[in-house]
Amino acid sequence: MSFTHQNFTHKKYVAFKPVGKTNRRWPDQVIEQAPRWCAVDLRDGNQALIKPMNVTQKQRLFDLLVKLGFKEIEIGFPAASQPDFDFCRKLIEENRIPKDVRIQVLTQARADLIARTYEALKGADKAIVHVYNSTSTVQREQVFGLDRAGIREIAVNGARWVKEHADLAPETEWTFQYSPESFTGTELDFAVEVIDSVNDVWRPDLGQGVIINLPATVEMSTPNVFADQIEWVCDHVRHREHFSISVHTHNDRGCGVAAAELAVLAGADRVEGTLMGNGERTGNMDLVTMAMNLYSQGIDPRLDLSGMAEIVETVEACTDISTHPRHPYAGDLVFTAFSGSHQDAIRKCLALRKPDDVWNVAYLPIDPADLGRHYDEVVRINSQSGKGGVAYVLERDYDITLPRWLQIEFSKVVQAEAETNGGEIDSITIHRLFEEKYLKVDPNWALATYDLQRDQAGVQAEVRFGTPTNLVQLKGQGSGAVEAVAEALKTQFGVVVAVEAYDEFALGEGTKANALACIRVRINDTLCSAAALAEDTTSATLQALLSAVAQQMDLRSQPDQAHQTAAVNA
Repeated sequence: MSFTHQNFTHKKYVAFKPVGKTNRRWPDQVIEQAPRWCAVDLRDGNQALIKPMNVTQKQRLFDLLVKLGFKEIEIGFPAASQPDFDFCRKLIEENRIPKDVRIQVLTQARADLIARTYEALKGADKAIVHVYNSTSTVQREQVFGLDRAGIREIAVNGARWVKEHADLAPETEWTFQYSPESFTGTELDFAVEVIDSVNDVWRPDLGQGVIINLPATVEMSTPNVFADQIEWVCDHVRHREHFSISVHTHNDRGCGVAAAELAVLAGADRVEGTLMGNGERTGNMDLVTMAMNLYSQGIDPRLDLSGMAEIVETVEACTDISTHPRHPYAGDLVFTAFSGSHQDAIRKCLALRKPDDVWNVAYLPIDPADLGRHYDEVVRINSQSGKGGVAYVLERDYDITLPRWLQIEFSKVVQAEAETNGGEIDSITIHRLFEEKYLKVDPNWALATYDLQRDQAGVQAEVRFGTPTNLVQLKGQGSGAVEAVAEALKTQFGVVVAVEAYDEFALGEGTKANALACIRVRINDTLCSAAALAEDTTSATLQALLSAVAQQMDLRSQPDQAHQTAAVNA
């Protein structure tokens, strides 16, 4: 069967032309420090929402960005939107902008819009005026119907108007930012020509603060080509040492973060993006992901993302967009392992790790605790899980350590439950299954007392078990307690017990029981496993043995029971 529609044809597209560059340096670079960040959630992110944010939501998101440590925040397009204008005035008039935070506003390169922009910024301590016009070939030819000179003139006029208005308000510390919109679709030589023309007006070489922002307004190529474009511009613009290069990547090809990271390698000083990547079409570059990528490499991101739950909750409340459970670093399931082999590796690595060790845990690129996540989220159980995950849950939540042989056996019990009921098996269910299968003690086989005497012949064991009114007494001899009781069971009931596996564990503080014993025995060619919790290892061991034997016997059916019980009670 073919699903190919007649209109689905790749022949209508042409491959993006790479940069003819033979001396690229960025592949050999390493990111060693975080770039300057600029959050554009309140402008670029907001304009992409079905229902734009109200003032309360904007204020909440602005406050979060400040709390996270952003020093440059684009708050809107005040000349194009009355709500954006009012929000800008609110922040300034109510003194809601910290002294170390610089607000940024966007405007097109039009005289009336630039004038209105400066009205919105009146009284600000410091601000970035971000002016733009599109320079791409397709917009130049098909949208504006202008040649290169016409597009360059728009940019130069915009730069001149921005400077003239700034000169009228010297009490504010102004930074100018220019974006050749759709930079990725612009011929590089023309992009540099326009940038140089803008800087000839602004004169960063004479001390004016300038940011040149190179946006991938639409992501059109692989990230390495974008890096080539950035490095080419850095190599060819005048006065490069006197101004900052910023990038603003979108996610049309799903590579927004990668493109921004490679752009930093190529010489970019600054990165614009949004929390969780909200933005037009497929979204903006995700600031959380890129910052946490740096963090995972031992680089200070210069942002505090430790309260990831608050970040997710605030972004969802302000954008009305749910976070995907697999969203890097922030999704509910990003630190969760369902696969058995993954769970086993995580469990073993965490068990070996010491508090001061560098982080080196299989399948976990960072410590979930750094983001306020709990380890109970790391290993979750379903039908795909294995022995390691089941064992980890019992250790983590109930301080129960299982030997490998019992991990394998019990994991099949849990898997069968998961396959029967479908979905995830929670910790409580896992513990219930373990109790029912291994820990549950038949009252008729409950250990009451024991006495062990050791001499040259070995161990003499005397054990009493059953209900208080119906006790059974066993006596036997062997090289150890288990062998002695097994011999007594053979003598009393004619059952042959061969121990195949046995382990005992001391439990941590805070538990009623101090010991766990796990045993697997072969009874008349049938394997039986059991476990027991008790105050001491001997009691736990003997109870586990009795419970294993009980799986193949019914004490009430034994012909000697009445006689034996009477003898004990006498």
